Amino acid sequence: MPDRRHLPLPVGRIRRKPREDEQRPALDEPRHVDERRPGVVDSAVYRDGKRQCSPNTLAETYDALRHEQDGMAWIGLYRPGAKLLSSLAAEFGLHELAVEDAINAHQRPKLERYGETLFVVLRAARYLDDVEEVEFGELHVFLGKDFVITVRHAESPDLAVVRHRLEDDPDLLALGAEAVLYAILDAVVDGYGPVVAGIENDVDEIETQVFDGDPAVSRRIYELSREVVDFQRAAQPLVQMMDALAAGFDKYGVDEELRRSLRDVADHVTHVNERVDGLRVLLRDILQVNSILVAQKQNEEMTALSRTSNAQNDEVKKISAWAAILFAPTTIASIYGMNFKHMPELHWFLGYPFAILLMVMVSAGLYIVFKRRGWI
Repeated sequence: MPDRRHLPLPVGRIRRKPREDEQRPALDEPRHVDERRPGVVDSAVYRDGKRQCSPNTLAETYDALRHEQDGMAWIGLYRPGAKLLSSLAAEFGLHELAVEDAINAHQRPKLERYGETLFVVLRAARYLDDVEEVEFGELHVFLGKDFVITVRHAESPDLAVVRHRLEDDPDLLALGAEAVLYAILDAVVDGYGPVVAGIENDVDEIETQVFDGDPAVSRRIYELSREVVDFQRAAQPLVQMMDALAAGFDKYGVDEELRRSLRDVADHVTHVNERVDGLRVLLRDILQVNSILVAQKQNEEMTALSRTSNAQNDEVKKISAWAAILFAPTTIASIYGMNFKHMPELHWFLGYPFAILLMVMVSAGLYIVFKRRGWI
């Protein structure tokens, strides 16, 4: 079985895989993890696509892999500590930068190669329809010629399902670490489908809200647009990642059937990104349409308010005009009704008819003036 290539790490002495003629190190050496530590979900050694053993400790896994001709170890971790990853780094020669990324998490999706070790960061996603949010799960994968190490920092994706799928298909699993990477990529990308479908359903609901004039729809559009952008940041880098994998098919002798499977995943990735781009543009257009509809509604409300105000002004004018017409005779009548002894024309024979005529003339004159001005 060929030796692994190692790179310098600050996590202790790198242990070279011993040749068969060399003495095996004791299992209780400090650089081993002797007991199963919190964070190890599953550990197995495979040969020809079949599980050969399920060691109870990482030390036993290391030992079993050394003595399994053409074997492959698959170690699944969940939020491991630095000490656990340091043991794996020392055994498999993982690069210190990749180990640091796996410990700290919160990495963007990427694919990097360190010598013969491939380091992949993926972001699985699932859609929470009740709160209209995309929940992400970060996954780190180390792949070498005879090992796969998966590091999960969230509940999703469920790699137990992926492992069972591969174990049920020994011919696929026999293709090695590349087959495991394919199955993981396929599971992550398949998980994107329901997310896109959920967002599309919410976009349909938003379109109905927009044309129904729901005032709360603007906030919903903004929040959903933000989720789409976050989802796009998780899915978009996979296009370049799949291209990078395809570029290494010939160099690393990837099986032809596995190549077709990976190309199929790449097609799905492209399709998902096209749908996400379309949703982002659609939400942007819906927001613009909603802004136009809100502006139109405001203009209509202002127009209606202006009409109401004008109608009220007309009524006020009519009331004011009639009040003025009635005020003139009332004023004249009240003056001549005072009955003071020395009032002019108080004892005039024509005083009463004159007062009545004066009231009529003043009222008629005011009526004509207000009529010409359109107040009546």
